[in-house]
Order: sequence, then structure tokens, then C-alpha cells
Amino acid sequence: MKPTGTDPRILSLAAEVAKSPEQSVPVILLKLKEILNNTPLGSSELKKIKQDIYCYDLVQYCLLVLSQDCSRIQGGWTTISQLTQILSHCCVGLEPGEDAEEFYNELLPSAAESFLILGRQLQTCFINEAKGEEKDKLLHFFQIVTDSLFWLLGGHVQLIQHVLQSDHFLLLLQTDNVQIGSTVMTMVQNILQINSGDLLRIEVKTLHSILDEVIYKLLSTPSPVLRSTATKLLLFMAESHQEILILLRISACYKGLRNLLNKQEPGTEFSQELRQLIGLLSPKVYHGVEEQKLHQAACLIQAYWKGFQTRKRLKKLPSAVITLQRSFRSKRAKILLKLNRQKEEENHRLQLKLQRQRAMRLSRELRLSMLEIVHPGQVEKHNREIEEKSALIIQKHWRGYRERKNFRQQRPSLTEYKAAVTLQRATLKFLEKCRKKKKLFAPWQGLRELTDARRVELKQQVDDYVIRHPSSQMSDVTSKELHSQAQEQLQHYFMGRALEERAQQHREALMAQISTNIEQLMKAPSLKEAEGKEPELFLSRSRPVAAKAKQAHLTTLKHIQAPWWKKLGEEAGDETDVPKDELSVELGTLFIGGTKPP
Repeated sequence: MKPTGTDPRILSLAAEVAKSPEQSVPVILLKLKEILNNTPLGSSELKKIKQDIYCYDLVQYCLLVLSQDCSRIQGGWTTISQLTQILSHCCVGLEPGEDAEEFYNELLPSAAESFLILGRQLQTCFINEAKGEEKDKLLHFFQIVTDSLFWLLGGHVQLIQHVLQSDHFLLLLQTDNVQIGSTVMTMVQNILQINSGDLLRIEVKTLHSILDEVIYKLLSTPSPVLRSTATKLLLFMAESHQEILILLRISACYKGLRNLLNKQEPGTEFSQELRQLIGLLSPKVYHGVEEQKLHQAACLIQAYWKGFQTRKRLKKLPSAVITLQRSFRSKRAKILLKLNRQKEEENHRLQLKLQRQRAMRLSRELRLSMLEIVHPGQVEKHNREIEEKSALIIQKHWRGYRERKNFRQQRPSLTEYKAAVTLQRATLKFLEKCRKKKKLFAPWQGLRELTDARRVELKQQVDDYVIRHPSSQMSDVTSKELHSQAQEQLQHYFMGRALEERAQQHREALMAQISTNIEQLMKAPSLKEAEGKEPELFLSRSRPVAAKAKQAHLTTLKHIQAPWWKKLGEEAGDETDVPKDELSVELGTLFIGGTKPP
């Protein structure tokens, strides 16, 4: 699908390529260089131009031209070198869109392979050429092709492994020419600086071939430039990958490499890199490398473990945040509820005060109106009646208070009396059961034999009883009705008995609860001595009990955890005071209540 808004220069150039003969196409494609150079780098316009060039198959045309014979192309190596620059610049930073699979799997590997083939052809031409000027030109073209390949690999790192495994690359590296060899090894070092990890992903045979060629150039080439480049490349490969350093150190293929490197002339320009390489191949450094490798492996394991722990904590973080928010909102709601209750209590207190004032005012007005109505001679009598009524009301309230007080004082004795009665009842029931069991399991003694006189006597008693108590005749219907009435009364009795037992249990539970509350109230401080939130503790019946239990628990813990010298002179029943702050920290909103301050 052709993009909309295409640059008119690309349209005209594509139309010209389509109409022109095959020999003129390479020269026409060189116009792309001017278009690319006139566009700012990194701009969206440049990306759009590259997409237009790819969509109109101009990149494919450049690749086809590079695969042709150099002698048939107009301009020769000059045109080819410029087309390599155009192709590499068009492929880097290009977003193919729908044709991404074809672009990454077919076009890019083909372009890299074409660059290597062109490098091989330029290498052959450079070696066979005798003229010095032509050699310089060919070397310049070779550097342009290698720079284009390096630019392409810098934009598409996934091609590095493909290039390192290529046979053309190995042939380029195996040259004996100083200039070509140094250029190729410099390009390899630059490529490995981009992504050195691909060096370990290639086949072992190919890796050995690269190392053999670099070591050969280091030891056998008389040129100091080539030896310096090979030393730098080998040193970079050994420093970047411990596996390569271990291979150079323990492999039988490279046995004696350190001794050969020691025999090199020490006064050369690359003597510093050579000493570093010899130092890396020494046994001490090897052990250090092993330790460093183990250290890196441990760091990697720790990093994975810490990452797992961090991800685990991050997964739990939302639930922790939700819990924190829930607790905060509940606490805020409790505070707001408490404030609202305080406001309501204040309003209620104010309303009661106003009602009292209103009642007193009405009472006074009523008394004044009554005084106006009553005859002056009966005012004294009226006042006496009011005083008597007031005295009766005061006496009634006082007697009620006194009886309630006496009842509270007598409650423990009443409870003890009821407990004694309950125990007695249970004991009597138990003894009755025991007597019944004894009678039930008593040994059978047999019946006494009756004499004739005793039989006559018993028969006479039975006959007399029958004469005195004649049997009444009762029909079946009357018998059934009497039986049903008896069953109903018996059922009513049992139902009433269950309800009475339940009510008795409820009364006993209420009595126990009331006695507990009374005991706490008796130990509570007076209203004048109460401070803070102590009065509010008695709104809930469970808080004092929980506070007392918590206090006893903390006292036991403190006594257990205290050193032996602090326990000297203490008895088993001694109690240790626990600060209120510790109880408030442990119980949250639960405070001590029902205890008088020391």
C-alpha cells in the first residue's frame, strides 16, 4: 500500500527509475544521496522520506544494483561505494510497517551479505592492482564499504551474529595485506564494542577461526601496524569475555601463547597492550578471573532473588495499601462518630437544661397564679400543702435510694444463698440417683413363702377394699377424652418448665453480670478524680475485663522476662504495676478502666 503525502522528489525519482534503461538506473539512484543529505538528521521528515524510498522499492533497486558486476555499472566502484552509503542510511532508522518480517529476515541479511561480497571483490582488486594511485582509490572505496557495513550493523544489532558467521567475513579477515587487514580488524573491534555478546553466540568452530587468524597476525606478521591492531583486538576480546580468556589460557590449541608473546620485541608502540594481554594470560590473573566469574555468578543469583522478592512485595503492596486505607477510614469514621455523639450529648444536655429552666419558670408562674386565685386567708394552708407534697417526694426518692443501696449491699449474700440452694438441690438429686441405682442393682433375694393364714388374710383385705370402693363404669370415649386432657396438661407442664429453666438461667447470667459491673464501679475513681477518657470506658462492659486480663498478662510476661536479681525478695503473689502507655500501645483504643490511681 502506497503512503499518502509522498515527497514529490521520491515520486519523480521512482518514475524515472521505472522508465529508464537498466544501465542508467545506478546513476539515477545516486540522486537519493542528495535528498538524504538535505534532510536534517533525526527529524520526522527524514523518517518519512526513508519510508517512501522503501515503499517505492528504491531500496530493493539499490540492493539489485550492488549484486551486479562492477564492470557493467556506469561509474564503477565510485557509484557502488556511494550506493552502499545510500543503502545503509536508508535501512537504519526505517520503520517498514506491514512488511517488517520481509525487511528484517530477507532484505537486511541480503544487504549485509552484499557489503561483504563487495569487500571481497575490492580486496581482490586491491591485491592484484599494481599502480599506487589505483590502490589508494580501491582502499578508499573499501573503507567506504566497511563504514557502510558498520553503520548498518550499528542500526540493526541482530545482524552482527550473521556477519561474524559469514564465510566472506572470514576470507576478509584472512588477508595478508597490511592495510586491508588492519581495516577489517578495526571494523571487527568497533562491531564488538556495539554488542560483544554476539561473539559467544556464534559457532565454536567460527570463533576458533577468528581467534586463530588474530593470533596469527599478532605473532607472524612483520608489520607493526597489523600486530598492534591484532593485539588491541585480542585484548578487547579477552577483557570483554571471560570465556574467551579461559579458552586462551587452558585450551590445548593455544598452549604456549603466553611464552610466544613474551618473546615479542619490547620496544614497540603496542608494548603496553601486549603487557596487559600477557598479564591477563598469567596464572594469577586466571585465578582472579575465576574468582571474579564466581563473584559475578553470585551477584547474578542475588539479583534474581532480590528481584523475585521485590516483585513479590510489589504484588502484596496493593493489599497492604488497601488495608491501611481501610484502617485509616475506619479510625476516621470512629472519630467522626465520637464527635457527633459528643455534639448530640451536648445538645441533649442543653435541651434538658432548657427544659428544666422552662419547667421552673412555668412552676413559678403557676405558683404566682395560684397565689392570685387563692384567698389571702388560705395562702398559709396552701403553702403548707405544697411543703408536705415536696417533703413526700423527697422522702420517696430518699427511701428508694436507701433501698437500692441496701439491695446492692445484700446482693452478694443473696447470691451466696442462691448458690448454696443450687448446690444443695444438686447434691440431693445426686444422692437420690445414687439410692435409686442401689435399689435397682440390689441382688434378688426371692419372695417369701406365704402361709395359708396369710393368704386368707390378704384375700379378706382385698374383698373389703372392693366392697368399700366399687369400680365406676367409664365408657371408651370418656376414657380417651380424659387421656387427651392428661396429655395436654402434661405437655403444658413440660413446656412451662423449660421456659422457667431458661428464664432462671437468664436471671442468673444477669445477676453475675450485674455483680461484675458493681465490683468494677466500686473500684472506679470518683468523677472528680477521673481524667481523660476514663468515664467512657464504662460504656462498654467488655473493655474493663479485657484491660484487666491484658494487664495480668503483661505483668506475668514482665515477671518472666525480668533478670534474676530483680526477682530477689519477691513473692509469687506480688503484682507489678504496668504503665498505661504500654497497655494503650498493645490494645490500640482500649484503655485501663475501673482502677483507682495509686
